[in-house]
Amino acid sequence: MVEAGERRIEWAARSMPVLEAIGAGFAQDRPLDGLRIAACLHVTAETAVLMGALRAGGAEIALAASNPLSTQDDVAAALASYGIEVHARAGVDKDAYYRHIHQALDIGPHIVLDDGCDLVNILHTERVELLGDVAGGCEETTTGIIRLRQMASEDALRFPMVAVNDTRTKRMFDNRYGTGQSTLDGIMRATNVLLAGRTVVVAGFGFCGRGVAERAKGLGARVIVTEIDPVKALDASLQGYDVRPMAAAAEVGDVFITVTGNRDVVRAEHLAVMKDGAILANAGHFDVEIDVRALEEMAREAHFGIRPNTDEYVLQDGRRLLLLAEGRLVNLTAAEGHPAAVMDMSFSAQALAVTWLAAESANLTPGVYDVPADIDAEVARLKLAATGIDIDALTDEQEDYLHSWRLGS
Repeated sequence: MVEAGERRIEWAARSMPVLEAIGAGFAQDRPLDGLRIAACLHVTAETAVLMGALRAGGAEIALAASNPLSTQDDVAAALASYGIEVHARAGVDKDAYYRHIHQALDIGPHIVLDDGCDLVNILHTERVELLGDVAGGCEETTTGIIRLRQMASEDALRFPMVAVNDTRTKRMFDNRYGTGQSTLDGIMRATNVLLAGRTVVVAGFGFCGRGVAERAKGLGARVIVTEIDPVKALDASLQGYDVRPMAAAAEVGDVFITVTGNRDVVRAEHLAVMKDGAILANAGHFDVEIDVRALEEMAREAHFGIRPNTDEYVLQDGRRLLLLAEGRLVNLTAAEGHPAAVMDMSFSAQALAVTWLAAESANLTPGVYDVPADIDAEVARLKLAATGIDIDALTDEQEDYLHSWRLGS
């Protein structure tokens, strides 16, 4: 298993030149010497490349999984053989999932890396004795940032957290292109469905939802968008998508994909009017967007595992609804998550944010911070260089023009 994990990590690293270069620089400068890092992330090959970079910088790391179904066991085994403390296994129950997070926190972290805010939440509610040593952390998901900002608004957050999710490189590329491609990849692997000619309902038109809608449209699907935000709904409409409430979309959709970060987006009243054979998939971080409990209560029988990561629920009237990945993240459960080339940018920003936190945490008060703009720009610059793309630079005259209010037409 270790060898299989090593091959998978090496394959991912080929598409992650920016993070590899950062790791090489870390190995020389050792900016993280003496730091203990507790991480709660999807244990994938791409995450392993990030862990390698941080370890090269001198950090001691304990890693837990941020989703019970997303762990690649061969990658976890390989990481453990590298000397990284790993507490993760695919398919664990909820008790084991939280036990693993506690075990990662046992390292007594100075820096935390989170993917959904579960680790930070436990740190603030059940492991408060560790808070005094925590200098700060990074959060990578939209869902996690929502939780952190709520904590900050209630003065509950006890240390600075960097919103890696909110960088331009993360939102524009990871959320949009990564989520878009990997979500449809998971759906097609689980069902082998032809999307061309089908009606795909995308709940939520943030960067992730936009990416899912674009990829589905590109594959020939008719796309309906549901939204609660009038600006995002207008944006979807002006891009040519059919915008409807979920109650109306539920009657005509063939495939439903939730990408909102909120709970109960697909509820009993929606399930009650869906077509026979409708497919339900969630691409939001937690398994709360589709009301799975309501689906279970409405079903007269269930056929689990009719295909890998596909469960069939037969309703009282004989209609069959197909739930993918138990309502959890379909792109990481039924597929392999974002392509490594996309994660190269997100994890590079995360690695550089860790070094920034290590240097600046003494000057920061508890709260949610944006990644410094120069880090975001540096990641984009390095990615362009790695792909052989050149861009223009401002001339001195252009710089002067942009910084002067005296020059007009």
